[in-house]
Amino acid sequence: MKISYLMLAGLATTLSVTTLAGAQTGTGAAPQAATPAPAAAAPQKPAAPLQLQNMGQTPPKADPFPQANPKYFTADAPSVDTVNAFLKALWGYDPNRIWRVEAIQKTMAPNTSKVVVFVSDKTPGAKVQPTAFFVTPDGKHAVAGDTVIPFGATPFADLRKTLQARADGAARGATSKDLMLVEFADLQCPHCKEVQGTMDNLVKDFPNARVVFQSFPIVDLHPFAFKAAAYGYCIEKQKNDAYFAYSAAVFNTQDALTAETGDATLKDAVTKAGLDPAAIDACAATQATKDEVTASIKLAEEIGVEQTPMLAVNGHLIPLTGIPYETLKTIISYQASLDGVSTGATGAAVGSSSVPPTLGK
Repeated sequence: MKISYLMLAGLATTLSVTTLAGAQTGTGAAPQAATPAPAAAAPQKPAAPLQLQNMGQTPPKADPFPQANPKYFTADAPSVDTVNAFLKALWGYDPNRIWRVEAIQKTMAPNTSKVVVFVSDKTPGAKVQPTAFFVTPDGKHAVAGDTVIPFGATPFADLRKTLQARADGAARGATSKDLMLVEFADLQCPHCKEVQGTMDNLVKDFPNARVVFQSFPIVDLHPFAFKAAAYGYCIEKQKNDAYFAYSAAVFNTQDALTAETGDATLKDAVTKAGLDPAAIDACAATQATKDEVTASIKLAEEIGVEQTPMLAVNGHLIPLTGIPYETLKTIISYQASLDGVSTGATGAAVGSSSVPPTLGK
């Protein structure tokens, strides 16, 4: 299943500068169409420091952004520092990206703030693109259009804890949960089949990662996905490693998951995994197993998974389709560095242990 994922989170998965819902695209130093509207009242307190964010080790040749005006900082929260920390969590893996917070304004919705950010990169002649989102009164969520993602200085920390406690799918790699890569996937989903090579490579490239296959059957589209997931839970209980032989066999025979041949296809996959198809079928039919699959679906929905395949990197949701593998590795390494954990990876381009600095004010 391929759905347009959260626009805000999507900004974290591409090296190109993209816009959020409702943003205007401009060129040059100051796109006039995106200048924040004047506030209705004077600021109630001095604005927090206005910073040009530069994720690389050297400053850009010229400041491409208009200087932020204190009159556009009328909201008490969030602070500029919190917004910058949030954007670093999303964008910090990319040393070429720069931005400046241009406004944090009150809105007519009580305690709901609008944040305006200008974004560009260090490429000569790069466009400046404005983007805007709203921060909810609890300070824990950012909203752009119809999308919602976690917000804050450490936006993925809560989801990381949730997955450490509740992700119960078959696992490969490390036993430690310090670095968890949780793949939400559907065994009848063609896109999920396509990324299994990527997942195999992640297991090899990040020795300290615990890589979990968490079932998220999209039952409205894939009639055999729920049963395939139920078989998977029963296989995992008998022998964790057998799950991956089973899932590979199911992915390889997806076209046979039809009303006429679906049951036989699943049983054949169990046989290829070295287990008894009759026993697994009986287990999958129990209410307890069905409840496990339902709980896995609920977990995915609760944390905002809106497409398969999706990868949660210590709570940071990343769509797996359409993202270059080297970029994915960079994001994983960067998130690990933010969380203070080692990836176990080797090689100059993987596993940076330091967070790029903030330069300029």
